[in-house]
Amino acid sequence: MILQNPINLKAIQTMMNIKAIIKLITSILLLGCILKMPYGYFQFIRLLGMTVFIWLAYIDSSKTNKYFLIIWVVSALLINPFIKVALGRSNWNIIDIVWAIILIISIWFDYKGLRDPKDG
Repeated sequence: MILQNPINLKAIQTMMNIKAIIKLITSILLLGCILKMPYGYFQFIRLLGMTVFIWLAYIDSSKTNKYFLIIWVVSALLINPFIKVALGRSNWNIIDIVWAIILIISIWFDYKGLRDPKDG
């Protein structure tokens, strides 16, 4: 039996906490899009969302379960600020809510270990 180094476990826990905080903040900011906000807020969300989704895709790229990887890549492409996808405000509001829910569910998956057991 191989014992894991406690320092590595601490680093993994810290990384999971940072990842969860970033997901939670992004969820809250995405839900803010439902409110009447200035256009600059939506531009900020596009840039932030694309950055966060690319980062999450990078983190999940080494895992055997690729479901979240696919979600993060598609989300990054959809929200990117460079080639804007015009869906109308009501459709974007629905997408923002779905993204917030997916981000929160993914936090739960990370902490409950319901992803592939080999993923660690």
